[in-house]
Amino acid sequence: MIDARDTFMYDMVKYMEVLKLTKGETKDLDGNLRRTYMLYVKAPAKINLTLDVLYKRPDNFHEVEMIMTTVDLADRIGLESRHDGLIKILSTNGFIPDDSRNLAYQAAQLIKDTYGVAEGVTISIEKEVPIAAGLAGGSSDAAATLKGLNELWNLNLSIATLAELGAKIGSDVSFCVYGGTALATGRGEKIQKLPAPPTCWVVLAKPKIGVSTAQVYGGLNLEGIEHPNTKQMIKAIETNNYDLMCNSLGNVLESVTFQLHPEVVMIKEQMKRFGADAVLMSGSGPTVFGLVDNESRLGRVYNGLRGFCDEVFAVRLLGERNSLD
Repeated sequence: MIDARDTFMYDMVKYMEVLKLTKGETKDLDGNLRRTYMLYVKAPAKINLTLDVLYKRPDNFHEVEMIMTTVDLADRIGLESRHDGLIKILSTNGFIPDDSRNLAYQAAQLIKDTYGVAEGVTISIEKEVPIAAGLAGGSSDAAATLKGLNELWNLNLSIATLAELGAKIGSDVSFCVYGGTALATGRGEKIQKLPAPPTCWVVLAKPKIGVSTAQVYGGLNLEGIEHPNTKQMIKAIETNNYDLMCNSLGNVLESVTFQLHPEVVMIKEQMKRFGADAVLMSGSGPTVFGLVDNESRLGRVYNGLRGFCDEVFAVRLLGERNSLD
């Protein structure tokens, strides 16, 4: 388990998720010229190598045990300081809410409220990660906002503190703050670092549907479900065993989403048919991913899926954390 006493701070040179810091000028409410700063942060998607649900807790959350890892598909978050104290959301995707429903907005508001920050921020979200896809796009945007505002507003917060803040926003946000590969337990906020998994290609395919995570969890019957072998997946990662990793994939939510959306089953079957080594639904879906360790087969899987989905991506596993730890 990650020690809450972790005090590693961010370094602008080594902190790979922070892409660029630029300066500009704007006028405040009194017409005075003030310097502003724009900072860009990557917000990578995640996939679930395993997802197990153990039981429903008294607080109505589910106790989970899941292994997640980041992939080379990312939104880009721009953070520009403003002197009116407001939080503004701009996005390249019209389906993204621009108010307090947005997790990045919630992250900025939480930072302001917790640390008494008077400054405002304009948050620009350049979307690459599909929305409502089981890839933690919104959670990753929130995590990137937390990390970026820590720099922009010179708060000097540790990564452990940012992860604790992230847990107040959503179950996946803590993992997204750390990134890399990890075992997540509790409701997803307890993070145990793991090594990077064996290197391979990942093909992601999302059908034209959105899935309600609450509906999927609500439809899960814990009686008689087949639980993934989390310990075996950890062994595969720690021993860099690609075949064992492929054989250890598992997600208990698949059965629920498959019943609600049969097209997800079809995508999984087609991905297998086109030659992926292993195939699984990520999160509550509907995105399905396939692992491929051969570049020639990668093209066949990718091109084959293009006939079934508009949103298909061929990416690499990132696996390693980008923060200083």
